[in-house]
Amino acid sequence: MRMAVISDIHGNLPALEAVLADINRRGVDFTVNLGDCVTSPLWPKETFEALQSLALPTVRGNHDRSIDDAPDDKLSSAAGFARNALTSEQRRALQNLPARINLPDGILACHGTPDDDSTFLLEELLDDGRFVPARRDILKTRLKGATTARVVLCGHSHRQAVVHGPGECLILNPGSVGCPVFADIPSAANLEYRSPHARYAILTKSNGSWLVEFLALNYDWASASARALANGRPEWAMALSLGHVD
Repeated sequence: MRMAVISDIHGNLPALEAVLADINRRGVDFTVNLGDCVTSPLWPKETFEALQSLALPTVRGNHDRSIDDAPDDKLSSAAGFARNALTSEQRRALQNLPARINLPDGILACHGTPDDDSTFLLEELLDDGRFVPARRDILKTRLKGATTARVVLCGHSHRQAVVHGPGECLILNPGSVGCPVFADIPSAANLEYRSPHARYAILTKSNGSWLVEFLALNYDWASASARALANGRPEWAMALSLGHVD
């Protein structure tokens, strides 16, 4: 079995198109999407329509959950842009996505942790906005909702990572397709350099063991940056073109 894992597209249509084209070239068996599909000042409606046509197994991310019913004053400007770009039916479709999906071979797909789409699974976020790897006891607690899973797929932190966790559970975060750094959280965005590449992962089962491939693709991030700038979000424009925010 050979499975592509994508996550955190955040309405970045050219990044998604580059990833999908690469997936097609590599001949995977199927693709799973770990959520946060459209929220951004980019192409939320167009990205929704592209994903709808693919009908991929898709987990609901925290942004997908809140896009329809969160109060306007609780939304970031990027989330507000996405809300206004979508129809009420499209927003409800995102909100109604499953919180977790059970896949063959004991694979559990979620967005954050198995029980909470707003909590990072593999990382701890310090008070100054820095990410550090989650301690073993914390990771074990976060996996209590997945005691029988042999593989857990998670997103949310936008950071590619693979961990051999408690009970020999393999945990995989494919990184973000379309949002390399949290432009809406300046403290986190200012503290490290990333890169603007579109990221995903391929998980292959062969002879009873798992092989993980991380991909980081070039795409036309200048067009994504220009789109963010045209929609009044210069911090997103910088994050998309450079992988950091000054």
